[in-house]
Amino acid sequence: MSGDSRPPENAAPSGDTAPTGDTAPKASEALFPDAAVSFGGGSPAEGEALTPPGGGDGVAAGVRSAVGLGGTGPGVDGSGARGGGPEDRELLGRVFLARVLEPGDETGGRWVRERGVPEVVRRLREGGRALPGVSEKRWAGLCARAGTADPRRDLAVARSAGARFVLPGAAEWPGQLDDLGDARPLGLWVRGAPSLRMWALRSVAVVGARACTEYGAHMAATLAAGLAERGWVVVSGGAYGVDGAAHRGALGAGGATAAVLACGVDRPYPPGHTALITRIAEQGLVVGELPPGDHPTPSRFVLRNRVIAALTRGTVVVEAAYRSGSLVTARAARRLGRHVMGVPGPATSALSAGVHELLRGDAVLVGDAAEVVELVGDMGELPPERRGPVLPTDLLEPRTRQVLAGLPGRGIAPAAEVARRAQTTKDDATARLYELRALGYVERHGDGWKLTRQAMISIRGGRSPR
Repeated sequence: MSGDSRPPENAAPSGDTAPTGDTAPKASEALFPDAAVSFGGGSPAEGEALTPPGGGDGVAAGVRSAVGLGGTGPGVDGSGARGGGPEDRELLGRVFLARVLEPGDETGGRWVRERGVPEVVRRLREGGRALPGVSEKRWAGLCARAGTADPRRDLAVARSAGARFVLPGAAEWPGQLDDLGDARPLGLWVRGAPSLRMWALRSVAVVGARACTEYGAHMAATLAAGLAERGWVVVSGGAYGVDGAAHRGALGAGGATAAVLACGVDRPYPPGHTALITRIAEQGLVVGELPPGDHPTPSRFVLRNRVIAALTRGTVVVEAAYRSGSLVTARAARRLGRHVMGVPGPATSALSAGVHELLRGDAVLVGDAAEVVELVGDMGELPPERRGPVLPTDLLEPRTRQVLAGLPGRGIAPAAEVARRAQTTKDDATARLYELRALGYVERHGDGWKLTRQAMISIRGGRSPR
């Protein structure tokens, strides 16, 4: 579903959906009473007023600092915050909801689309009658989460980790994520200086098995390096195996890479990839839906994969068993109308069985970066023509090649016999044999002709005669 079809998310809810006794907050009421004056806890750095005595540029600077954006960079627009206005409430509301709702919660996404962020936040904070689409038990659990959510604290922790929160509709927001419809992220936490939107415009996902073989790691790193050298951003999940090989391949080629995590961007996972993810944050981007400090779970890994699929122009799967999570990414990419590609492996390898199943469907077989770019790139970005090596005999005129083929592999044959085998006349065969003699392919022995060593090597494709 296109983002253009979504109604304004801060629109007031319709009267027939609000339970009796519920009243929407007045425009002048803040959902977070102290939001206009403070983000953070006790320290002056985190709790100082956002509106300094001078006002003006100081307001914007204070807000940027509070949301972890610093003074400059693409994330400034990502905050959407301006003092205590509606944009500021939208920011805090989405950070709040990111703590309460699980990633990909389509019911919560529908609430936001139909009722707007402020109304959903108010209902969760106040409790009371459940919003449509959830049981009373689940509503009670969401309200319990809401009671402990502190968006100011999350923003302060993100700032200390060098992260920013990018809202839908902001200048840095990748519009292709809107294709996820109600499962679209409420926002994304981003570590790294580049613009997420600009990088996503020319990006490819490279995913695959965690317990990959040496072949899988080699192919992932080679593909990623080739894509990086062609100016493409390599996106993966930061996991062991194929993911890590893809990130390292792109970094090793001096290219761009982004890791989409299933946990808080301040908590590298897996722990063994802490150094790798830190390097990605320094040279590229680390992205996640979950608020700072949140840990990964099996369901969060699966839901994270839809973001990888939507963010990129195509997904390449390198080694995947039948139950591999990378196949979830590929299927999500297919549903979203993205390109799905697979790197084949040995027919006897269980780690390639899932890829082969994709290839039996509508996925496209690829073997290198040039073939990937041919699919996801612009018109005219075609790989070079693939063909075997050109042998010297390939340059001969076809009828001359036919006469050469009429000579026996061993021994001597008269011109008449060569002509019979080449299906031509003796005079024509004799003329072409002299031509071949001048080129070093045959030699004459009395009334007969035989192949030279050079000709035997050329005919065998460069192999020495036995």
